[in-house]
Amino acid sequence: MIMLNDKKTLYLITIVTSVLMIMSFATYRIIRDGSDTSKEAIIVGFVYDGDESTPYTANFIKAQKALERKLGKKVKIHVKSNILDKDGVEQALADLVDSRCDIIFTTSFGYGEATKKYAGMYPDIQFCQATCLNANDDPAYGNYHTFMGEIYEGRYITGAIAGMKLQEMIDNGTITKEEAKIGYVAAYPIAEVISGYTAFLLGARSECPDAVMEVKYTNTWSSYTIEKSCADKLIDDGCVLISQHSNTTGPAVACEERYAEKTVYHVGYNQSMIDVAPTTSMISCRINWESYVIGACEAVLADEKIEDYVEGVVHGNDIGAGFDKGWVDILELNSLIAAPGSQEKIDELKKKFVHDDIDVFRGDYTGVDPEDPSKTIDLKNGYKENEKYSAPTFSYVLKDVITIIE
Repeated sequence: MIMLNDKKTLYLITIVTSVLMIMSFATYRIIRDGSDTSKEAIIVGFVYDGDESTPYTANFIKAQKALERKLGKKVKIHVKSNILDKDGVEQALADLVDSRCDIIFTTSFGYGEATKKYAGMYPDIQFCQATCLNANDDPAYGNYHTFMGEIYEGRYITGAIAGMKLQEMIDNGTITKEEAKIGYVAAYPIAEVISGYTAFLLGARSECPDAVMEVKYTNTWSSYTIEKSCADKLIDDGCVLISQHSNTTGPAVACEERYAEKTVYHVGYNQSMIDVAPTTSMISCRINWESYVIGACEAVLADEKIEDYVEGVVHGNDIGAGFDKGWVDILELNSLIAAPGSQEKIDELKKKFVHDDIDVFRGDYTGVDPEDPSKTIDLKNGYKENEKYSAPTFSYVLKDVITIIE
């Protein structure tokens, strides 16, 4: 039996009682003033302009599945697929809001206006828009975010691999220097696309100084028939290597089908296209959305600001990164047809990008604004891509080495 007049016992009881009171008071404060607002689980929405059959959307679905694998029961997923017009986007967002989503990812540039509008209407939901530049524009909302990988890095490297192949073809007499012409199937004449094909050509010219480019716009993000037709037109026009900023395998299939009659190679985007074009498709690059999607959801679970939680280059409510943070991937190299030394070149250039040792948009070139030819830029002084935004901003067509065809 404990004797209450035992001074040592009384001292211990006093200490224990004090600790319990402090713990109780701390718990009361957390409940009362919301100091701990972390969540056990969240509802996550995705709005896609395609589905798993289109490479661009398939990349986001990979990130979605990686999220489910990593966070398991901590996330419940709602998906809206094949959303192609403004009315459809607004309805998809309304449905996800009604589903009590805590965070919504919208994945097409064209969704930006509607997504920001909904962010203003629903401040308790985090809205994350891929490939846009409007996060910091007035009105700026704390719950509206933009994000994108610095894909020009991947374009430059795959361009270098294309250049190595072109130079090999020149050296072995398959083509002449004058025939080192790249065809590029491009979706729209916007900065994201122009920046990409410019980086690709500059990468190619780093290995094959005679390389030039013809660009044909599809004016759609995702049409197998139109993309394949554009690639065929470029091949007919003398292009011996085709690349793309478009969402289907149409250009790769065009190269494969035409190879028997004419030597032509292919470089893809968003997914490896070697399976559909094993004779002609050499390599692809893609943005890896996993770091952002997983990090943003973890931030919401922890009740932290997304830009404070995700690793990348932050511009207000906008964030991006390249090879340094795993936001860009170079996909499988088709070593059966790539020029010797291609893998070593990939490894070398990736290291240079990680250490910021490559100045891509620099050289003896003049860029012309396609909307106003009187506006030009001299690249002797260089242009720093992604300096202010995660989305690309370079939108000049290089004079004499890039031609836009109808």
